[in-house]
Amino acid sequence: MCSSCTFDHLYSRFTKYQKPQTSSMADPFDLKKHNQINNEVTSQVAIVIVPYLEQGHLNPLLNLSRILSSYKLHVFFLGTSTSNRQVKFRQSGWDILDFPTIQFHDLVPVPPGSSSSVSTSVMEKIGSFFTSILLLREPIRDLLQDISSRYRRTVVINDSGMSWVVQDAVSMPNIECYCFHTISVFTSLSFACETTKKPLPSPVAEIIAELPPRENTFDSETIEYIKMQLESRDFYSVGLHNSCKEIEGVFIDLLEKQRENKQWAIGPLNPVEISKKKSSEQTHECFSWLDKKELNSVIYVSFGSTTTLSKEQVNELAFGLEQSGQKFIWVLRGADKKGEDNVDNSKRGSNFDLPEGFEKRIKEKGVGFIEKNWAPQLEILAHGSIGGFMSHCGWNSCSESISMGVPMAAWPIHSDQPRNTVLITKVLKIGIVVRDWENRDKLVSAVKIENAVRNLMASAEGEELRLRVAEMSGAVKKSVMNGASRKEMDSFVAHITR
Repeated sequence: MCSSCTFDHLYSRFTKYQKPQTSSMADPFDLKKHNQINNEVTSQVAIVIVPYLEQGHLNPLLNLSRILSSYKLHVFFLGTSTSNRQVKFRQSGWDILDFPTIQFHDLVPVPPGSSSSVSTSVMEKIGSFFTSILLLREPIRDLLQDISSRYRRTVVINDSGMSWVVQDAVSMPNIECYCFHTISVFTSLSFACETTKKPLPSPVAEIIAELPPRENTFDSETIEYIKMQLESRDFYSVGLHNSCKEIEGVFIDLLEKQRENKQWAIGPLNPVEISKKKSSEQTHECFSWLDKKELNSVIYVSFGSTTTLSKEQVNELAFGLEQSGQKFIWVLRGADKKGEDNVDNSKRGSNFDLPEGFEKRIKEKGVGFIEKNWAPQLEILAHGSIGGFMSHCGWNSCSESISMGVPMAAWPIHSDQPRNTVLITKVLKIGIVVRDWENRDKLVSAVKIENAVRNLMASAEGEELRLRVAEMSGAVKKSVMNGASRKEMDSFVAHITR
């Protein structure tokens, strides 16, 4: 029996799907409704959030800040002026003004060469962007000293990619640190196994053994940077994950055994219900287009904020979408430039040379909508007309797609995405593969794209995927509102406010 078939039996023991829940609740962690922790206790505890400075990492930690703020906890969200401006502009599904206990703090990196903690040899290995992050260590240290002097307990929750810059916290009184992982638990487990060398049960071991090595998914600078983070991670006693047992229960249990400590699954952190009450100023123009389309008739196409496709690949994608005969929304932006000196690209269009006449044809036929700036992905996925999502399979996109009950067409680009693709398509079986990772250096033809879109949107297999992910979406929503995920969050808050 193949490993994937055996895995179906194993995984079914841990996952119980529920029918989709219908609820008018916009946010299960409503600030006005949720106040179970004593205010006198929470006023003595400060939460310091330290995100890695890319959108895919900023967003889940801002959502975590929202939830922690709903417990009346004081939350300090650290970033640069650029990253803080970007994350506030791009947050979706809720209003920052409803959470007044969140304070944004703009960090100023120390000038290169003036830091005693970052050597020239390290800078040469990791490049300018990673160096700019390491130069935040001293301002973070100074800020933590100030905050910890004013609160009974200071709780630092940092992205796993920021472990090196928060390491000074362990020497300060009344501070405890928690590592937040923005990747799937499945991917975290696979990385942990590579480090610990501890055996896994079959068939999980066989599936993980087939995953591509890190060297094929990360560039050399990123690998060096990751090594620095791993070497600075000895002081964590627990881990936090943007997932829940309804999605990854078996992997959460296995990861706790691998790391021999508590792993809190407190997600998905994105809102699982979207309020329909939005003013006209807040409504993106794509929604008036979507409102005219049939149920599950539109595929949403987006490859995240750090992906740039070649001109040739953009053309093939355009022809493939057009030839599929399916309606689509395509977010076509260049990757955000890295660096503190970069201006905010969130309102700037991308200059792509699409095939001649393409935009005019799809507009006249009413089959396509192209967005060249930022788009509110969560709200788009929540729209009833969306029936599929072609994605790079970053974990935020996977989590949002599952939450909103939308199956995926996976097109991994780099990093953890190839491993997430295996989780989505082979384990959870809520998506199909557009491009195999083995063929990552080859152009994906318009014909292959056309066939993938039709398969997801207009076939019996696609309909089966929609039913399966709809069941999972219902279970996830129930978990976040009143189930295991909510209990995990309550447990974590009780732990840090003890």
